Amino acid sequence: MQKYLSTLSNSPFFSGLDEKQILSILNCLNASTITKKKDSYIFRAGETTDVMGMILSGSAFIIQEDLWGHRNILSKCNVGDFFGEPYAAKPGAVLNISVVAHEDCEILLLNVRRILVTCKIACEHHQRVIRNLVEVLSNKVMIFNDKITHVSKRTTRDKLLSYLSTESIKRGSLSFDIQFDRQQLADFLCVERAAMSAEISKLQKEGLIKTNRNHFEIIIGDLQGI
Repeated sequence: MQKYLSTLSNSPFFSGLDEKQILSILNCLNASTITKKKDSYIFRAGETTDVMGMILSGSAFIIQEDLWGHRNILSKCNVGDFFGEPYAAKPGAVLNISVVAHEDCEILLLNVRRILVTCKIACEHHQRVIRNLVEVLSNKVMIFNDKITHVSKRTTRDKLLSYLSTESIKRGSLSFDIQFDRQQLADFLCVERAAMSAEISKLQKEGLIKTNRNHFEIIIGDLQGI
């Protein structure tokens, strides 16, 4: 695990821990690593799991799919991000989401139930990890709340503007890159790609935004008149 220490040290889950403490926690949580090829499933809906995952390299999507193959992207996991925590924490919980590698990935697996049961000596760094886990889960709740805000809008135009506004606020800039390509953004907003692309073109023609691939710029003066 030594080669992953730099990545782990920058993860909110291991915040406040030195390298020795991180290695101790990894041992306590039965840490292991796996690799997954692009487009392969890491977790699949309908299964159960007693481990949560962390992206060590590459990226992955948390998705929901129906029987007809329609895909709803819930969020994207980049290096340092976790997935599967709630399902791993509850014995027998059946996954209603899948996690799919967006590119070739290395993944750290941790037995989350061992986090929730403190070790016999109740070491301080174990207590710190429990607090960090609560913060990680809280952040994930906020991410999903943002998505609910976007997809609850009535029109594709409103969903787009809601998403772009939130991303702009997060970045602290009217000019920013998003983490999705056009199809992925349509899947995230739960809209048809063609309809979304048409709305993006309209917004550009109206002078409300500028865009080039995954880069967007909001023209705030015009948006005030909506």
